[in-house]
Amino acid sequence: MRTEKKLHLAQLRRWRIRKKVVGTRERPRMSVRFTGKNIYVQFIDDVARTTLAATSTLSKTIEDRDKLRANVATAKRIGQLAAETAKSKGIQNVVFDRSGARFHGKVKALADAAREGGLQF
Repeated sequence: MRTEKKLHLAQLRRWRIRKKVVGTRERPRMSVRFTGKNIYVQFIDDVARTTLAATSTLSKTIEDRDKLRANVATAKRIGQLAAETAKSKGIQNVVFDRSGARFHGKVKALADAAREGGLQF
């Protein structure tokens, strides 16, 4: 019962954020999602409803991907990789969507690494 309530409240937080954050072709939404084991980043054009680019800890371009976990060190690495992927697709400016997570720890590390990689948000 308590787990259902927590999941419901988390979904409400995601919806509340998504009402305000909209990605376009010129400035896509950088959606970040953390699970217990993996980190996922997508660059989404909400107007056309398409994913322009994506990267995660499961990407085949990452060496030692079986050793990666959803922690701060990996978040920094994925943030840099996400910035490189976005740059290769011609994406400079993004809208950051933290998917209901607080902006500290892993989320902040990923965002800072993406900013250092050249993304502006």
